[in-house]
Amino acid sequence: MSAAITIVRAGPLTTIQDEGRHGLLASGISASGPMDAAGFAHAAELVGVDARGGIEFTTAGLELAVTGGACRIGWAGGAFTARHNGEPVNWPGAAQLETGDRLGITPGPAGNYGYLRFDRDLEVPAVLGSLATSSRAQLGGLAGQALQAGDRLVLGNSATGQPRRHPPAPVPADNSFRVIWGIHADLFSPQARQAFVAGRFDVTAQMDRMGVRLRDTAGAFAGAGALSLVSDAIVPGDIQILGDGTPIVLMRDHQPTGGYPRIATIISADLDRFAQQRPGTAIAFQPVSVEHAHRLVRGETV
Repeated sequence: MSAAITIVRAGPLTTIQDEGRHGLLASGISASGPMDAAGFAHAAELVGVDARGGIEFTTAGLELAVTGGACRIGWAGGAFTARHNGEPVNWPGAAQLETGDRLGITPGPAGNYGYLRFDRDLEVPAVLGSLATSSRAQLGGLAGQALQAGDRLVLGNSATGQPRRHPPAPVPADNSFRVIWGIHADLFSPQARQAFVAGRFDVTAQMDRMGVRLRDTAGAFAGAGALSLVSDAIVPGDIQILGDGTPIVLMRDHQPTGGYPRIATIISADLDRFAQQRPGTAIAFQPVSVEHAHRLVRGETV
């Protein structure tokens, strides 16, 4: 039996996501997908089934109503406040919602992104094999756009896929983020590379699904000078240094190519955690080897 939900309130950049449309970067299309893949997967674990698609919301939260049928919803990612029919419920958590029920999400103490997963597939058209909304290419989701109040989503028959577990990787105690040196690292002086490793950077409010701008509080790149390069392919986690010395970390909806030097790349095991860092948070970078990064992805002890 299908179900229907209606968006009552949606903060900016509330989108439909799935695991993403991988393998199309050569055609100029980034994969998109959830900013916090582990949070997205955790919400499915709480539902108990890996149905296709889900909703990603930002710090402003959202509210939805079940307007037909019934469904089970799981929520995870970050640390938000959830209410089922006005009554507080645990975060993360899950609940069965019947026709007329409402689920409201409001800001909590931590995180930029949260997720809703359902016990059945979202019935929206797949574009290039994915439901993921790309804010840059305007593909997927509902006509490639963010969700708004009044949007109606239909949930199909119950899904049977098993949730995919994302075992957490060991996290550095000092809120540092592990990186591998980028292909342009040698364009920076040894002093600039050392300052990059030794310095602290602040996450700024200039962030979206394309990238996160950092404040170079220690002036690590103050004297680096502008570097103009031939544009080439980029990946999520790449750290670009703009001509004025500003670092930008590229995220899930990144442009396909970039012409600024990339000093390093945040490893996959740390990128979800980085996406959840709120503005004003001080962070640092810790270089590791490619093999070290691969072992973390495989869940091996390092």
